[in-house]
Amino acid sequence: MSKTKQWIPEIVYEEGESQIPIIHVPPDEVDPKLLFIFLSRPTGEFEPGDDGEDLPVMQWDLHQYADMAILKENLNSQAYDDVRKALGLENLSTASKKGEKITSNINQKLS
Repeated sequence: MSKTKQWIPEIVYEEGESQIPIIHVPPDEVDPKLLFIFLSRPTGEFEPGDDGEDLPVMQWDLHQYADMAILKENLNSQAYDDVRKALGLENLSTASKKGEKITSNINQKLS
């Protein structure tokens, strides 16, 4: 881990079709296990800005996003499936079987 200052992950989006964000991890840093992200939404109210213009009032909510690989390593399979279910995902064995089928179909098309 870096000794000069704490590394702060930066979320970026690359141009193209993928909408999956990227975090570039420096070679001397470890992957983030948890991300804290503020979500902001306009409240519908306004307040005056420095020049008298109307500025929207925003509601800020702090959320935490955990690395699923860390949870998988440290929870028993039932607890991990409970987390997946709470997130609206299928249990791991069902999702894995579907993933294998998709991979097989892709491999057949590439052959």
